[in-house]
Amino acid sequence: MKILQLSRLKFNLTPTQTASRPRMIYDLSQGLIVNGHEITVLGTGDSHLPGGNIIGVIPKAFTQLPPFENPIYAETSYLLQMVKKIEELAPQYDIIHNHTDPEFINLLATNTIKTPMLTTLHAQATKEFDDALSLFPNANFVSISQAHRKGFTKTAIKNIVYNGVDTGLYAYSEKKEDYMLWIGRLGKAKNDDGTFMDAKGVRSAIQLAEATNRRLILSGNVEDKGFYEQDIKPHLSNKIEWVGEVSSEQPLPKEEVVKLMQKAKVFLMTINWNEPFGLVMAESMSCGTPVIGFDRGAVSEVISDGKTGFVVDPNHGIDGLMTALDKIDAIDSKVCRMHVEKNFSIDSMVTNYESVYKKILQQQ
Repeated sequence: MKILQLSRLKFNLTPTQTASRPRMIYDLSQGLIVNGHEITVLGTGDSHLPGGNIIGVIPKAFTQLPPFENPIYAETSYLLQMVKKIEELAPQYDIIHNHTDPEFINLLATNTIKTPMLTTLHAQATKEFDDALSLFPNANFVSISQAHRKGFTKTAIKNIVYNGVDTGLYAYSEKKEDYMLWIGRLGKAKNDDGTFMDAKGVRSAIQLAEATNRRLILSGNVEDKGFYEQDIKPHLSNKIEWVGEVSSEQPLPKEEVVKLMQKAKVFLMTINWNEPFGLVMAESMSCGTPVIGFDRGAVSEVISDGKTGFVVDPNHGIDGLMTALDKIDAIDSKVCRMHVEKNFSIDSMVTNYESVYKKILQQQ
């Protein structure tokens, strides 16, 4: 098949990219190329896909360009140009796979093109997102978990395809060190009282470390340094360590993240929001590292409770995390690895998307 992949404009698509959505698009595209498909990515001009083609809507990713005086106007201008480019390119392809954010923007092209478009919904389900997507009742949507799909009450979503991880890169390691690992985003969104929302739950990870006197390694991208200064830095010690620069981008290359995951005793997914999938959980388990996570979003779909980690009722809070941590040595690291190989590998993701492509084309 000739497939046009619609990528993000915020980030480029490269082998070293660490942001989750472009990583998924890259891995999917590479897998499709291996299976003999002709892949073109419409996105940023500084993207690189070995064996594939790149068409740039914008010279560089938004994150690599100088600040715009009016970022909303600048970014939406490029997004509109992308829609028009889709209309121009569509006749050359068998199917178009849309990943751009916001996901609904490229659906504006579907009324003028004959080539079918599949849209993977990557973002959290919210009322506003659901309302916008429901304006396109004939669109082909994919959710990335059962929990994700349940969050959309107006939008018809026919297919679910789990994200896949590179099990070659996130290689199995039986040998572990005695530290807990948390990797996530320190978001800039705030509550009404001025505190940071902490969607990824770093505060709970720190509270668990302090309550149990366990070693904890933290890392991630910091959207607002105030979050780091107020909620992270005061807790750093010989037991709690922040690894990497304090940066708006993930400060560690993939290889360093892999090493941290391979050696960790447990990965903490102490989220406070409904995570659509949670790629870091699958990556950690691919390394043979079990995961403890609060039962929100797709956590209970990715973790096999009692076999590859523990799913904790958020109402049980730190006590629930402590109970799970006490049992973590009972988890077999090989089972964690096999769970990912069976359910969350790149090969599984590629095969599942190929099936969805074929189903859509058969309906034409």
